[in-house]
Amino acid sequence: MPSCCERKPYTPVSQLSDAPLRVEIVYAEPQRVIGKVLHLPPGSRVADALRLASLDPDFNGVDLANSALGIFGRLTRTDQALQEGDRLEIYRPLAADPKVARRQRAQQARKKT
Repeated sequence: MPSCCERKPYTPVSQLSDAPLRVEIVYAEPQRVIGKVLHLPPGSRVADALRLASLDPDFNGVDLANSALGIFGRLTRTDQALQEGDRLEIYRPLAADPKVARRQRAQQARKKT
């Protein structure tokens, strides 16, 4: 009897369909969120999505070339292949180091008591 967990043969996504990939690209600022849906050819990479987003006027002023990137919260690189339904996230640099900010809040709390 075959196992339900046995390894299935890998079929590349590009062989399954030649339909364009639907990918969401998002960037959040304190006052607003930019979110766009892109339609890319099969086999597209993160760099291709960034190139297309750079043509959109809503992304003016966003440093697409040097920002950290992620797909569904996991860091990724520009050569990563995209899949149908991916959400490409562009991350802003941190305003302050989280450890330093926590120490400062703790010191202020101690001064108040």
